[in-house]
Amino acid sequence: MNEHEAVRDFIGYGAQPPQAQWPGGARLAINFCLNFEEGAELSVLDGDSITESALTEGGAGVAGQRDLAAESMFEYGSRVGFWRLDRILADRGMTATVMACAQALARHPQACERINERGYDVCAHGLRWEHHQGLSAEDERARIQQALALIQQSLGRDAEGWYCRYGPSPNTRRLVVEQGGLIYDSDAYNDDLPYWVTVQQQPHLVVPYSLVNNDTKFMRGALASGLDFYTALRDAFDFLYEESAHTPRMMSVGLHLRVVGHAGRAAGLARFLDYIATKPDVWVCRRADIARHWMAVHPPS
Repeated sequence: MNEHEAVRDFIGYGAQPPQAQWPGGARLAINFCLNFEEGAELSVLDGDSITESALTEGGAGVAGQRDLAAESMFEYGSRVGFWRLDRILADRGMTATVMACAQALARHPQACERINERGYDVCAHGLRWEHHQGLSAEDERARIQQALALIQQSLGRDAEGWYCRYGPSPNTRRLVVEQGGLIYDSDAYNDDLPYWVTVQQQPHLVVPYSLVNNDTKFMRGALASGLDFYTALRDAFDFLYEESAHTPRMMSVGLHLRVVGHAGRAAGLARFLDYIATKPDVWVCRRADIARHWMAVHPPS
């Protein structure tokens, strides 16, 4: 076995995935993830060489200079998008997970208060936007510790999971396990169900995420309207719902405050929420709920 075969799993659950046994006999677990990033992106004001313009309507991106257009597009997410998405969910009695960059939370006490009021769980999304792949293990360990401490300081409670912006480094999962206190990570995209891995001779739970059922497709040209978003989510849901009659599955939906938080796109999300509300045996849940269920019902062997 070569080095790459030793660290990659191409088999997973194979032809016989486990029966998830979701609470209440639900067929499908669905988790909405609110990516709270505004104020944690690259910014000349924060000492970076450029202003981040990724996942916006577009900016100038001149090196060494502030991009006021891109800055204000990010600000829309925390000023308007967060409240709109929260209202859409609250009006339907649905919950979500906040994937939070620590610096972004620290800059928005009102949103922190609302996150606590609504009981959203928190998955740490890094200290700020930064490539973990380029960090030394020592620097990455410090960033993880700083992120978790700042989230605790901002919310008065701990994050329960971890998910890297830009993807993990080869050290991330080990450092997350060493840190302790986190019950899962979502730095994987390779399954429709949680699964266990062994890290430093102890079991660790992975709750895979998705960039497929994700509003980032708007900014990459794959979606143009709220109807497009609704159709894409509905088709994914319908297929998983039918499949889950035999093998219950999990569906993650990624939402960004400055993307789907705009009115026309939010209309597609609202339509999807109303659609799934008509279906029996659907568990709209938090990510930590999925993790705790898996730990209790499918403990590591």
